[in-house]
Amino acid sequence: MDNTVKSWFAVYVKSKTEKKVAEEFLKSGIDHYLPLVKELRQWSDRKKWVEAPLFRSYVFVNIRPEEYYPVLQVNGVSRFITFEGKAVPIPPQQIEAIRYYLNGKEQDTAENIVWEKGKKVEIISGSMIGLTGELVELKGKHRLKVEIEAVGKTILIEIQKNKLRML
Repeated sequence: MDNTVKSWFAVYVKSKTEKKVAEEFLKSGIDHYLPLVKELRQWSDRKKWVEAPLFRSYVFVNIRPEEYYPVLQVNGVSRFITFEGKAVPIPPQQIEAIRYYLNGKEQDTAENIVWEKGKKVEIISGSMIGLTGELVELKGKHRLKVEIEAVGKTILIEIQKNKLRML
């Protein structure tokens, strides 16, 4: 592996410490990403909107190989997600798919293809190029809703028709 190239990895953190770990990564200068979603939480006396991690007990880090051990030294980090004893790099397209999902980006487009629910599609342009998914819903004239498997979790994204092709 090239020591100058950064790769994305998922680190498992202690329960309910995702935000604290992300703060420590920030202080340590470790490039990281903690996807957050707004949730309505119910207490006995009130309801409140809070930002909660999209993936409980996970924070993503974008590091070079020499940063592997400093990441493990951060308080709250338990371990890297591994396969056969090695940390598993996450394709950058999957991180972009999560960002796209959370940001709900939109652009205009037009295309005259007959789209069918349940068919496999591939993203052919943009930051998520190469990802595949299943068409689950037609969203008006120019957009589709696609189900994509990203880092072990299924997410739904709305995407322009001209960024997809049928498989």
